Amino acid sequence: MMKLSVLFLHARGHPVFRIFMSTIRSHNSLYYIILLSLSGIIFLSSCNKERYVTGPDVSLQFSLDTLYFDTIFTTVGSTTRSFTVHNPYDRTVKVGEIRLGGGASSPYRINVDGVQGPVVRDVEILPHDSLYIFVEVTIDPLGNNMPLLVQDSVLFLTNNSVQDIDLVAWGQDVHLIDGEIIGTETWPADKPYLVVHSMMVDTNAVLTVEKGVLVYSHFNSTIYVAGRLVVEGTVEEPVIFSGDRLEGMYDDIPGQWSGIYFLNGSSGNRLEHVIIKNGIYGVHLGNFYTTDPPPDLHITNTVIEHMNWAGISSVGAAIEAENCVIADCGYYALTLTSGGDYRFIHCTVGNYWNWSNRTTPSVVVSDYYILNDTAVFRGELRRAEFLNTILYGDKEDEFVVAPWQEGDTLNFLLDHVLLRKKEGEEPLDTMHYHSVWLNHDPGFVSVWDYDFHLDSLSFARDRGAPVFGQMVPYDLDGHDRMADGKPDPGAYEWTDTTGVR
Repeated sequence: MMKLSVLFLHARGHPVFRIFMSTIRSHNSLYYIILLSLSGIIFLSSCNKERYVTGPDVSLQFSLDTLYFDTIFTTVGSTTRSFTVHNPYDRTVKVGEIRLGGGASSPYRINVDGVQGPVVRDVEILPHDSLYIFVEVTIDPLGNNMPLLVQDSVLFLTNNSVQDIDLVAWGQDVHLIDGEIIGTETWPADKPYLVVHSMMVDTNAVLTVEKGVLVYSHFNSTIYVAGRLVVEGTVEEPVIFSGDRLEGMYDDIPGQWSGIYFLNGSSGNRLEHVIIKNGIYGVHLGNFYTTDPPPDLHITNTVIEHMNWAGISSVGAAIEAENCVIADCGYYALTLTSGGDYRFIHCTVGNYWNWSNRTTPSVVVSDYYILNDTAVFRGELRRAEFLNTILYGDKEDEFVVAPWQEGDTLNFLLDHVLLRKKEGEEPLDTMHYHSVWLNHDPGFVSVWDYDFHLDSLSFARDRGAPVFGQMVPYDLDGHDRMADGKPDPGAYEWTDTTGVR
């Protein structure tokens, strides 16, 4: 940096400086003040020029080289992703331009320190400091049912140096269902369905969902069914209902959407080979303050998991369930209230919820429901049967029968069931409990990976009743559970190809 005396000599040689000084030389005191001020200005100006990193070889550091987005639904913006830019030098770096390679026509958007792109100029990064770059993307309809790669880059122009970060997303066209009332129609598996602001299957209408369909629902969206819902998945191509966050970290996070809600008056509903996950509840049946009959549902070969509140909840409904897995629920796997008619054959409840401290049993059966601690809704429990089933979890008591009046006897039966239940002074009565194994760990392959197949050393193996096995001869994977004549309780039959994973 130049010394003050050198700066002064340079300044004195300037013609403007000489003319100016001649006009004030008669004022001696002002002469020295102004002389010092001008010298300081020239000094600071020279320092300002040298406080930036110069030269063509400036190299910024980045937290990544490629910013990836998971599949983005067309017309629907992505969540915001970000990366950092670091200045490794002892002086400030002035970035002349930060721009999107695709310019104003790019599907991506950038935000640099609160300033929107597609071009942001003269961005200063202090010595050894970092800057966040925020990126979003919205993709126009592609006219193609398959996901397509959508790329761009963020360019950094510093002096004569150019650096870039690649932007990569997959765009997917969807059928957008935005708060619609659906009449009788069929959904094919040509491209996913995205539900925003909820939807409802109209009264007397039938919505048929074909095998392999993907149904994504946005936050707080509900699929209401006033008419009939028929879902026809297969072992190879199940139908999936889930939230619309497709990033890998959201695979098992609950509460991303509401659930499937069957209203009173709905009937003939059938779910076959379905995966329902990541909601507040998986399936709810029944509502209050109506004279319409409670809904009914036949649900088979279905997995319901990662729910904030309940896997299946019912208010006086009728449910036939076979080969179902209900797991990872914050309050209840099954809450069957206000009476109703229920039969669960070869089902698995495995509730090892660890997002919070669950204090409720996984399965509750009762003939009443208290709404908002004020209104009580009661109904007759016509039947609640659990046959060749596993009702288990990590709490001391995972099965509770709760009659409205103490001493009342409800119509329920557990037959050939592995049960986690607190043992009382009296043994379980034989009227309601037949061949029940208390507190024997079933031997699941991995509860933490949500794999409820039976291990080769599982206690549950061969403990089912053949008479119930014959009612559901094939398990959730399509294996013949009656091949050896000794079916295993639960949704999965152990085989030498699935027992160890």
